[in-house]
Amino acid sequence: MVFAVVAMIGNGGAAAELPRIASMNVCTDQLLLTLANPGQILGLSRYARDAFQSWAANEAQRYRMLSGGAEDILVLRPDVVVASLFDKRSTRELLKQKGFHVVEFGVPRSLDEVKHQIREMGAIVQHPDRAVAEIARLDAAIARARQAVAHKRYRVLPLSRRGWVSGSESLLSSLLTEAGLFNAAGELGVAFGGFASLEAIVNLKPDFIVVSDAGDTAEDDGRAFLLHPALERFYPPSKRIVVPDRLTVCGGVMLADALDMLIAELQRVER
Repeated sequence: MVFAVVAMIGNGGAAAELPRIASMNVCTDQLLLTLANPGQILGLSRYARDAFQSWAANEAQRYRMLSGGAEDILVLRPDVVVASLFDKRSTRELLKQKGFHVVEFGVPRSLDEVKHQIREMGAIVQHPDRAVAEIARLDAAIARARQAVAHKRYRVLPLSRRGWVSGSESLLSSLLTEAGLFNAAGELGVAFGGFASLEAIVNLKPDFIVVSDAGDTAEDDGRAFLLHPALERFYPPSKRIVVPDRLTVCGGVMLADALDMLIAELQRVER
């Protein structure tokens, strides 16, 4: 696909003019922020500044926030709109009907799919060299993780609020597998993701659980699950690998940082 917009300039010659882009999703936000020139970004999703979800929340402060509807995009008239297949379908369809070029990204389930999306965004913003550099950074992080975990074969269980388990076919599982760890969620019969009981988790006996927060405060019932006395007994801080959600909720360049944090956490719990 070609995303170039050609314009005539001063001496009558033709030059490639970089496309102006609006993003509707927190995951496309982060790809865009990494690969595009600042002047190309017309607006980001309403969650772009949410530090819980976005690895690039601080950088997003300098850009316009979009409402999630079609109205502000219609006013901005970007050359390209990037969105997730999970964004409101009626909005995406309306923009297409109005003649906008809407590029839709799925949810990646593997690091190969993540790399494909980095290349795709690199093509959209017309900076494929930056995409190549970010993929190389991700590959280097994978290599470091594999070296750090070689021959250990730990069984780990990614565990979130209310007992949600990231399954063996999820992106987080792909990240763990690439590092040489084994996601024990498959032993619970969980593929993409699902809830597991406290009893099932304790009986599974993984070597470590992977959580997004090391805090010891239960601000609600969902968080309280992770602080249940039984889990705290069998999985104290020395048995918990902490990787924040903002590094794994999207498939993108932040996964290199997630892998480096995973290595650091393994070194901590092994001491």
